[in-house]
Amino acid sequence: MLYPSLFDSFFAPTRVIVVSEERLQAAERKAKQEQIETIEARINDLSQYRDSLSNELKKQSKPGKDLDQLDTMPCEYQPPGGETREPQSLEEALTGVVSDV
Repeated sequence: MLYPSLFDSFFAPTRVIVVSEERLQAAERKAKQEQIETIEARINDLSQYRDSLSNELKKQSKPGKDLDQLDTMPCEYQPPGGETREPQSLEEALTGVVSDV
């Protein structure tokens, strides 16, 4: 048993640990060095991951590449009456009915 009575457990003298300043500085330096090494390892991992994603994107073709051909093909549709007027509203574009206002 660490303390012989309940009273002693609450009123026990505090522990004082004496460490030389040199040892304290050495421990702080070691901790900071370990943090730097951990950060460097994480940076390397993230760089490799970024490179792998970049390579995957380069390998994949552009989405909708086959639809790009449709953009360059001439349109054969002619509205009734031979008039090539652009629709003036969304409703005209969707229904195809052109209002003569």
